[in-house]
Amino acid sequence: MRIFTSLEKSFPRGVNPFSNFVNLPQSCKMDPRFSKYMFLESTGSQENKFGWIEVICGSMFSGKTEELIRRLKRAQFAKQKVEIFKPSMDVRYNQDKVVSHDANEIMSTPVPAAANIPILADGCEVVGIDEAQFFDAEIVRVCNDLANKGVRVIVAGLDMDFKGNPFGPMPNLMATAEYVTKVHAICTRTGNLAQYSYRKSSNDDIVLLGEVDEYEPLCRAAFYKAMRQEAIKSNDMSNNNPAEFDPLTDE
Repeated sequence: MRIFTSLEKSFPRGVNPFSNFVNLPQSCKMDPRFSKYMFLESTGSQENKFGWIEVICGSMFSGKTEELIRRLKRAQFAKQKVEIFKPSMDVRYNQDKVVSHDANEIMSTPVPAAANIPILADGCEVVGIDEAQFFDAEIVRVCNDLANKGVRVIVAGLDMDFKGNPFGPMPNLMATAEYVTKVHAICTRTGNLAQYSYRKSSNDDIVLLGEVDEYEPLCRAAFYKAMRQEAIKSNDMSNNNPAEFDPLTDE
């Protein structure tokens, strides 16, 4: 917060460096102090040649993959050497491409495990990883090793599973990343911001690839209500008091 306050005070009176970029004076747009925070591409250390990790997280249908593709295409446009990876199990749209829900796509390399990434990413300046929650815990070390070698690592994934619990290696990736962007979907029941991925099917497997037929994004209130209604209907409610049962904490 002190950085933001200091930066804001350094601009002309009445100019907010964190307002709409389009409305800023041209002198502010060109100021390196502003671009350092506006564009992540300019934050690397040229002297030490260290990279960094960016994590894009959120619920289903929140635009995680879309934002990942946007950042990677910017890097490609700048003629940087880019490589994109995804779990080999994710073949919902295309076997060899990362594809967002709105059909935005970019070529990728499917890999069965995180340990395959360092070899394939040799010589890259930017590495993108989609659906990181499906990788094993080794993905955390892989991302940090790449960043320590000067690579910009951009990771996208679900931060919570369908039960509302932290998903796979995502918490550790978020903890070790320099930049974390949490994007939100729109709740299909209330119209509020949604951060939960509610599973509509009865399948209880943690890993279940799906689309709108299996999942819908819900806000906190709608998710709690849906989970409570689901718990009341289940046989597990026979030994609990519905009025006191909390599906998010009780078992």
